[in-house]
Amino acid sequence: MTSKLHNISLPLKLTFLIFSMVLNCMGIVILQLSEAKITYEKLGLLESFKDLPIAFFSLFAVNFISRIGTKKALIFALIIVGICSSILPFVKVFWFYKLWFAIIGTCFAIGKICVFGIIRNNISDEKSLTKTMSNVEASFMIGIFVVNTGFGWLISSQYSEYWKFGFIGISLLSFVTIILFSRLEIAEPEKNFENKTFLSDLSGFITPSIVVFLVVVFSIVFVEQSFNSWLPSFYKNHLKVNSFFALQASSFLALFSYVGRTITANVIHRFHLSKYYIFCLLFIIFVLAGILGIQYLDSEDSKVILFLFPVIGLFLSPLYPVLNSKMIVQVDKEKTNLFTSLIVIFSSLGSSVSSIVISLLFENQLLTYYPLYILFIVTVLFSISLIYFKLIKKTY
Repeated sequence: MTSKLHNISLPLKLTFLIFSMVLNCMGIVILQLSEAKITYEKLGLLESFKDLPIAFFSLFAVNFISRIGTKKALIFALIIVGICSSILPFVKVFWFYKLWFAIIGTCFAIGKICVFGIIRNNISDEKSLTKTMSNVEASFMIGIFVVNTGFGWLISSQYSEYWKFGFIGISLLSFVTIILFSRLEIAEPEKNFENKTFLSDLSGFITPSIVVFLVVVFSIVFVEQSFNSWLPSFYKNHLKVNSFFALQASSFLALFSYVGRTITANVIHRFHLSKYYIFCLLFIIFVLAGILGIQYLDSEDSKVILFLFPVIGLFLSPLYPVLNSKMIVQVDKEKTNLFTSLIVIFSSLGSSVSSIVISLLFENQLLTYYPLYILFIVTVLFSISLIYFKLIKKTY
């Protein structure tokens, strides 16, 4: 089983790389459209057009994937992403961005459930699953780095007005990944043709530990989104750096996040998952406290902050794969797609709510409180996580 997974690791990583780029171009879109006099209030809602369709379609994605098969569903999602990315450069109206992100969000719901299902159906050992998931999730961080760096260079060049044509590259990569998947034989669970509803599948599945787990997932993504989409605008508007440097500095957050997940994949077998997770959270709190200290004791817009924020990625990025792998290994393989759909739903809700709240900080010019706000959320996450680990210790 593990050898089969090794053969499909490249298309799995490319899938997450592609979805990372189309989902996390939000920071670039916000930066560019804000210069076109689109209000932060409207831009904050733009995130919801991406995240709410993810949550909504996840209610039906399990049935859809079970009927047509994991491989076909994943290829279908990648085809739609490729087509949409090739169309975007030629459309100028703001409403199309809403539609585009809604379609991308729907495809991501399918893609993530398929990828998690493939991994879970091939690996049952907790630490091996964590290693694999961390490696695949690490490619998600590379996607953020690539999209910020690539678009950053394009925006700062003499061809800045053609920045949207960078999406053509994403489109081409999508079709390369489709070709790779079409040539692979993937072990899949039996197709399910029963006409079951999402709610009927949940009966007897939801437990207190799963409820608390989903709250923790919501909180982790809430914190991640506070960085991913809005850090470039924070750098530009509060720390007074140009658009190019704002995007490059944010790229280093993604690069450190990649390093964090790669290190986790290679050292996790030496540590207890719960202790490793708590250590990462404590370090995030330590760095954020340092940033606040610099703001209040030195300068609110100190350039040192530019280099401290990316370091947080080292310890923030392992939280999501470590938590998911610890719980998903406890779930029956038949329930993997259902469980993943719940993760996708609460992740998307965390992302959407976070962006709306952050947009209010920007709209009301309260950027001084940005690090304090994140520290507060991380502290809440830390408290909920302690409750979760105490609960699963009793349950499993």
